[in-house]
Amino acid sequence: MSLSSGTRSLLLEIASWFGAACLLAFGLANYDELRSLTNSTLGIPAPGQVAAARPEVREEPQAQVYNSGTVELRANRNGHYITEADINGWSVNVLVDTGATMVALTHEDAERAGIYLNHSDYTHRVSTANGVARVAPVMLSSVSIGDITVRNVRAAVSEPGNLRTTLLGMTFLSRLERVDMRSGTLILED
Repeated sequence: MSLSSGTRSLLLEIASWFGAACLLAFGLANYDELRSLTNSTLGIPAPGQVAAARPEVREEPQAQVYNSGTVELRANRNGHYITEADINGWSVNVLVDTGATMVALTHEDAERAGIYLNHSDYTHRVSTANGVARVAPVMLSSVSIGDITVRNVRAAVSEPGNLRTTLLGMTFLSRLERVDMRSGTLILED
């Protein structure tokens, strides 16, 4: 059975449009990966890499007082509460952030705490002050400040370069008996 030239032409046109639709669907489904690949090929830094390129100023933990089941943190000169926490048994500097929904670890601090992730683990999107970011959901076996320890804490790890400081958010803080702020002092009580 032989097809007329008009029918062959029509079938080729349909096949071309179908191929174009498949390419478009593939591009939309893999947009982030294709953008990253294109940017790295062209030498264009990703938004998080621009921020990471700035020299990082690591703030030292501020003065703190540990009593039995109570931790008092003094605000630094910018009004932030920075302390050292043990995450999965590893020491990490954190910013205590009552405005953060959950504990959010930098990629580097996650690795320091024994959490190793692949690119494919960053499956969730979150809204941040800097826009939308991809994170990998994780469960931390323990988070401790002083003698306060909370076990099985939901957290998220940010993609490399997208977060400068680990945030100790509400998935930790909401499980404490008391979180109180007064006169430049943050009081945490188990």
